[in-house]
Amino acid sequence: MNAFMREDPAEYLEVCFFTPSCYEKSGGAWPIRLGRNIAKPHYHIGPRTSPYYYLIFVLKGSGILRQNHETYNLQPNDVFCLFPQVQHEYYTNPDDLLHKAFIAFDGKHALRLLERIGLTPHHSHSAGLLSPELMEVLEEFFRLAESREGRNTDLGRLAMFHLIFDRLGILANGRNGVDSRNVTWLQRGREYMEIHYAEGITVEKAAEHAGVERTYFTKQFRKAYGITPILFIQELKMKEARQLLEQTSYTLAEIADSVGYPDLFSFSKAFKRHTGTPPARYRLQMGHTVRHT
Repeated sequence: MNAFMREDPAEYLEVCFFTPSCYEKSGGAWPIRLGRNIAKPHYHIGPRTSPYYYLIFVLKGSGILRQNHETYNLQPNDVFCLFPQVQHEYYTNPDDLLHKAFIAFDGKHALRLLERIGLTPHHSHSAGLLSPELMEVLEEFFRLAESREGRNTDLGRLAMFHLIFDRLGILANGRNGVDSRNVTWLQRGREYMEIHYAEGITVEKAAEHAGVERTYFTKQFRKAYGITPILFIQELKMKEARQLLEQTSYTLAEIADSVGYPDLFSFSKAFKRHTGTPPARYRLQMGHTVRHT
């Protein structure tokens, strides 16, 4: 326990609250609070939801996490994430009290940041990911947040926040067999597909943009993201198609063209294969009227 902790009914708790600056909010993700706690024997959180993302580090002790119909045993050096609006519950082993550190954060690319360290709403726990080097970075973040000078420096907060994810990404990618030096070009290839998926691009073009050979790109992309590049492109097209069907009155031919299909027939075939429903029927189910011309 340190001098910054206060005693609450179920825990000893320290929380540093941040007010994100306009500059922070212009980026993809930003920290909202930083904290740590020591559980008391009856410490039990939830079931409840959170408005933010919480990245939580198990420093000592053991317990149970339940989220999204999955149950995880919590052990020292585990890292897990609580996702916004997803019900969660976790509690300590009364004979082995949990000691945790946490970062609450938000932003339109927060989910992407978590994907880079292997955490998703359906896989929200990673065993043994907290290393001594990462713990040193966390301690440095606490020193910054606890100091009068560092409390209001948005650039300092962002630097520490992204450094933590950088260290986690190296550890997670190394564990999954992904060369950490590949993260930059993998991200470059992914971003290329996200921007140009509706322009008839191929995996070869994405690999060329990333600067590697197609087979190697496909292998490393699948290791990093759990999906092949060609399926990723299809997912992007289908996501956009569903939004256009649900939210606009564009004709089916216009939607086919908008998401990169050469004609209505190939779009309809791909959409039905992906969703199990033809696009015209899907739109009717969503409560929209079909325009064919």
